[in-house]
Amino acid sequence: MREARLYERLEGGRVRCLLCQRGCVIAEGGSGFCKMRVNRDGKLFTLTYGNLSAMESRPIEIKPFFHYYPGSTALTFSTWSCNFSCAWSQNFHLSSVVRRTSRPIPPESVLRAAIEAGDEGLCVSFNEPTLLFEFCLDLFPMAKERGLYCCFVSNGYMSLEALDMLIDAGLDGMNVDIKGRQEAYDRYIGGARVDGVWEVAEHARRRGVHVEIVCLIVTGVSDDDETIDWIISRHLDLLGPDVPIHFTRYFPAKGFVAPPTPIERLERAYEKARDAGIKFVYLGNLRGYGENTYCPRCGELLIRRAGFATVEVNLSPGNRCPSCSEAIPIRGVPKTTPVSFI
Repeated sequence: MREARLYERLEGGRVRCLLCQRGCVIAEGGSGFCKMRVNRDGKLFTLTYGNLSAMESRPIEIKPFFHYYPGSTALTFSTWSCNFSCAWSQNFHLSSVVRRTSRPIPPESVLRAAIEAGDEGLCVSFNEPTLLFEFCLDLFPMAKERGLYCCFVSNGYMSLEALDMLIDAGLDGMNVDIKGRQEAYDRYIGGARVDGVWEVAEHARRRGVHVEIVCLIVTGVSDDDETIDWIISRHLDLLGPDVPIHFTRYFPAKGFVAPPTPIERLERAYEKARDAGIKFVYLGNLRGYGENTYCPRCGELLIRRAGFATVEVNLSPGNRCPSCSEAIPIRGVPKTTPVSFI
């Protein structure tokens, strides 16, 4: 166990965890909502340091990131459990499990694996990456020294203090998941403030982090016009038209048995977002539609994708449209995906 970096001591041996916005108050011998931060003798410890559940090289588009080092691969790794309890979690075999490995993996080994694989960056994903907070604070500065990018695929419910510390350590990309309006968080997520998620995305963007928003359109939960309109409006008000948004198709998982999202609902979300002024709108889990990048000014095809592969890049130097010279907000230099990932 490692002592946690963000907490405060309270009376009676209790502690308050300050890692995420839940702010769990934990009695001695107890644990927080995520079960991976525990109170031992009036101190808060993390059980996740080096306690990795998965690690593999993956295309950055699979996260999904479409404007962040397109065509690159990232060494992707995770730990266990989550600070949410999503009813439809696709990775519930990781996010719903509390486990401790007998052989922790040090940050240096993760960095070495990324370099040996030829990856351009690191991505903490699969389960909520905030739980690997202390591990990332040690790993990210080493990765940045070697020229690697560092990104999260997150539910966006970390505290702003934790976010600032991660950015200072090297976090420069975030994919933030918006799961619907407040009622969806109250009923299906285990209780959380959706406004807090938007605050994290807005703060990250303000600090220069590349942000993309993803919305899983869940049948009967977040597929109605009112919810989609609300998400689009908040996106434009807080993040602006240049931040990409991904509407992804839901499939039943973890005992949530509503049918897969009707394709016409995804298409409707796509058209609504485009009509409202979001310049870069994408669809996920729906191969062959809504996955390419077009110039928002002249409509030129700029990046053609096939699933999670970037198969054609048509951009001028400086990530500009070759037809009208419109500047396209992309972090890094896009390239085609390695053949092994196509």
